[in-house]
Amino acid sequence: MINCAHPTHFENVLDTEADWLRRIGGLRANASAKSHAELDASEALDDGDPLDLGRRYQALRKRLPQLSVLGGCCGTDHRHVAAICEACLAP
Repeated sequence: MINCAHPTHFENVLDTEADWLRRIGGLRANASAKSHAELDASEALDDGDPLDLGRRYQALRKRLPQLSVLGGCCGTDHRHVAAICEACLAP
């Protein structure tokens, strides 16, 4: 499972030819694309872009064949979860 990181932090290492990708069954991404250091120094919560996060989940499901657990981590709320569901259910 990948947890507590925005997709922009790890998308570049997901080589679609790698066997280990089949071992990733879950994703709980942060809402914000800021680094952990930036978030630690922030005075306000950065809730990112729910629609963009949903689109990134949709793209990741195509690259990660076993991905079946979808959720959110830091900064996500019902808007993010709804956007993820809508994007992943779209044809």
